[in-house]
Amino acid sequence: MKLKLGILAAAILLSASASAADVYPARPVRLIVPYAPGGSADIVARRISDEWAKALGGSIFVENKGGAGGNLGVDAVAKAAPDGYTIGLQTVSLAINPSLFAKMPYDTLKDLAPIGMIASSQHVLVVNPKLPANNTQQLLALLKANPTKHSYGSAGAGSTFHMSAELFKTVAKVEILHVPYKGGGPALLDTMAGMVDMSFPVLSAAVPHVKGEKLRAIGVTGTKRSPLLPNVPTLAESGVPGYAFDTWFIAFAPANMPKPMIDKLNAALNTALNSPELKAKLINDGFDPTPSSPAEAQARVAKELVTWNKLIKDRGITGE
Repeated sequence: MKLKLGILAAAILLSASASAADVYPARPVRLIVPYAPGGSADIVARRISDEWAKALGGSIFVENKGGAGGNLGVDAVAKAAPDGYTIGLQTVSLAINPSLFAKMPYDTLKDLAPIGMIASSQHVLVVNPKLPANNTQQLLALLKANPTKHSYGSAGAGSTFHMSAELFKTVAKVEILHVPYKGGGPALLDTMAGMVDMSFPVLSAAVPHVKGEKLRAIGVTGTKRSPLLPNVPTLAESGVPGYAFDTWFIAFAPANMPKPMIDKLNAALNTALNSPELKAKLINDGFDPTPSSPAEAQARVAKELVTWNKLIKDRGITGE
């Protein structure tokens, strides 16, 4: 009898969830970006929100909630009601931060439910034009001959600027002094001024300065060349085999959100990302659309949690 009642209760709950998804969304959906306006995550969120909302049959508004390396905004989503009206967008930091910070306010795999991957973006290794290195081989020779002399600027400890550089140091077996800044903009300005020798900014931030010859691009960090800088090789093909890094962007919800709602959000997101107009805008901004299923997004996060845990522990990196 108890088994039959349990099955009946589960059936009623599933039916209620499906009915709620049928009328969802009945009011605007809040998309939390855990960083200040103007950064890559904010740009992606604002690029996709209108098309995503159109495909969903509702409205989506972007809310910036920065702080604690992105943890503050992600935690706000993790602790929100799983009713479909508070969701989030985060970068690869979702997989990096659990190993970077001694205390986390949420558990990435237990407290969050991936909706789907959104896009990825390469970074690019740029140097001050006065540095006597025009390509990867020359830069590696310079770094190995002067292991304590050269420096790179990042957007702060634990930022993707920082992680892409530390991965480069590990794979290339070189040492470069890390100089953290409060944001990617100041790091790039000081690279152009020669206060630091190099940086690993996201591609879209660097392209105008490379084309203006204020920075020299040595190599892009991904597995293929970028259409924004087609003459710049990947670091892997030009001297650092095995190196690859990109910043990815993922949409997620609080854990325990009904599966029909997750599926509806995912289907609408993928419809938006397959829109020729949105795809063109994202690519022009330096982002490659990467639609996926919720399961594929979950698998990527789980895999990269392991990858970044190893690098961060091996190099003794902290975000404190």
